Amino acid sequence: MSVDLNSVFKRFGNVTAVNGVSVKIEDGEFFCMLGPSGCGKTTTLRMVAGLELPSEGQILIHGRDVTYEEPRHRDIAMAFQDYGLYPHMSVFHNIEFPLKVRGLEAHERRKKVHDTAERLGIAELLERKPGQLSGGQRQRVSLARALVRNPRVFLMDEPLSNLDAKLRASMRTEIKKLVSTLGITTIYVTHDQVEAMAMADRIAVMSRGDMVQVASPFEIYDRPRTHFVADFIGSPAMNMFAASVERNGGVRCSPQAFADALPAEERERARRIADSEGRLFIGVRPEKMSIGAAGGPHAVDAQVEFVEPLGQTTNVYVDAGGQRFVVVADKVSVKIGDAVGVSAAPDQLRAVALNNQ
Repeated sequence: MSVDLNSVFKRFGNVTAVNGVSVKIEDGEFFCMLGPSGCGKTTTLRMVAGLELPSEGQILIHGRDVTYEEPRHRDIAMAFQDYGLYPHMSVFHNIEFPLKVRGLEAHERRKKVHDTAERLGIAELLERKPGQLSGGQRQRVSLARALVRNPRVFLMDEPLSNLDAKLRASMRTEIKKLVSTLGITTIYVTHDQVEAMAMADRIAVMSRGDMVQVASPFEIYDRPRTHFVADFIGSPAMNMFAASVERNGGVRCSPQAFADALPAEERERARRIADSEGRLFIGVRPEKMSIGAAGGPHAVDAQVEFVEPLGQTTNVYVDAGGQRFVVVADKVSVKIGDAVGVSAAPDQLRAVALNNQ
């Protein structure tokens, strides 16, 4: 089922938590809202769920206006960070509970619980209590309880944040495979860019109540629209160099070599996105840069400030005339204080807008 948000606002007194969000989430899409704490992502999710009412705007599910409908009439399911399991009930009865509330017959409830438990690999846990389960097992039970009634829309609010890194990685795969197999429209909230990049069909990067950019994970990473998106996505983040468009249409930047290498398409984009004073950024991902000898053609001379070996790659932090940035290199033998030349392939340079553009 598709979900449409049309100019949705949410205000708490003088504070605007969600600022006129408009987006269409397609049937069966895995849509992720990504951003730091306080950006409005959970408030937006709660409005889709019916747990918060919009101050303005309209919410549609499968073309039907549900803006002011109660949650129970929206045919949605939610999974949360804290699992929300009843500690005195067995796993079976936790999963069964929403079916019992809806008045399904006992034999039908039993079949649905067992089918869902099999899909999530927790059939052998049905007689246990939540206190006897690991964090990953409790999260699977929470997902099973949400999915057992085959909702039209599945809402997930930071469901993996209580798990350790290894378990989070495996659960990402499990959740993505499960909802893809079931074909359920899923809206997923997280502050973790790795989760968003790994799971989503599309990502909405949010900041201060706005959806700053909505695009595929590849486009978000490769062509960030604003400085905020470029800085938030990626580890290390995209290297950003302050630039300006001159009256004659030329682009200035420090180091100027990056402006000179800017492709025609990005140069034209720079002219479009520069603010009223001509300001913007030129960005390049650290792994799209290379290190060579100082004084090389088309390279920026720099000095190595810090070297961070990470096994497969090495982060090399450099200073080029007061501009500090990082290069992610596969194989490099440099040390602090070395003079190097840093270059970037022209097709990897990006014109990036200021945050208010």
